[in-house]
Amino acid sequence: MDTVYIVMAVVVFLALAFDFINGFHDTANAIATSVSTRALKPRAAILLASVMNFVGALSFTGVAKTIGGSVANPATLQNGEEIVIAALLGAIIWNLITWWFGIPSSSSHALIGGLAGAVISSAGFGAINASGFSDIIKALIFSPFIAFAIGFTLMWILKKVFARANPHQINKGFRTGQILTASFQAFTHGTNDAQKAMGIITFALVSAGLQDNLDVPLWVKLSAATAMALGTSVGGWKIIKTMGTKIFKIEPVNGFAADLGAASVILTATMIHFPVSTTHVITSSILGVGSAKRFSAVKWGMAGRIIVSWLITIPIAMILSATIFQIIKLLFL
Repeated sequence: MDTVYIVMAVVVFLALAFDFINGFHDTANAIATSVSTRALKPRAAILLASVMNFVGALSFTGVAKTIGGSVANPATLQNGEEIVIAALLGAIIWNLITWWFGIPSSSSHALIGGLAGAVISSAGFGAINASGFSDIIKALIFSPFIAFAIGFTLMWILKKVFARANPHQINKGFRTGQILTASFQAFTHGTNDAQKAMGIITFALVSAGLQDNLDVPLWVKLSAATAMALGTSVGGWKIIKTMGTKIFKIEPVNGFAADLGAASVILTATMIHFPVSTTHVITSSILGVGSAKRFSAVKWGMAGRIIVSWLITIPIAMILSATIFQIIKLLFL
């Protein structure tokens, strides 16, 4: 068999493994609040998230094209498939480390950092598409702040509107509403996160000369959507516990506001073809909601630990993938 097809098979396997891990690592994005408030039982929540992630993953491809062409031009790179393998391995290793410790780190940051690190390791800083990479970094940086503001605003409005209402009745109603917002959140997670694996596979296809544009093939869409849904069905319970209980005590009205705010930001980003960290967006929305409820209610020590993991993910993923590429180069190139 031609070597290029063997290498591409490895790329596809790793990309789908990344998507699978992303699914169970980031399941918490969609269901942490609804599970913690008992709006949904864990098994029902995971089934709902799996289905909606699958539907979302098949609905858009703009983010995939951004991933495939904005960090670097795959058509101009030598060893593009090996670059992708190194990027995916770096991202997967970091995702597994953060999952093991129950830290809601970003799969998106890990993949973007991994791809950039492998490209630089292979072809130098000049191979990076400065404009496109800068736009991606801006989206990753600003989206959590926007989510925090929207979560805070939604919770502030809900507090004012229902100030005189019976808290028990309010939470009973919003517990039902959380089923809708959890569905919306899972759908938007699929629209943005699953496309990252689609984009990385398409990047490798173009680099290998098996495709001359960044249009995502149907088999890539279906494979990535299935891997994401299967990963979601496994569930990352350590991270669900962190996001659902350790930031602040979430009640149904809080979960409703947090999910609605985060999902709105993610869907907007998807519509304008920007990859964002769904982990950072939902965590920031939860922090915004908690701050609006009562600033002292937020466990800022845990929040600080999460923020530190955000800051170190891209550089660590870059270092991991750059090192892995050099090992691949030494052994195989």
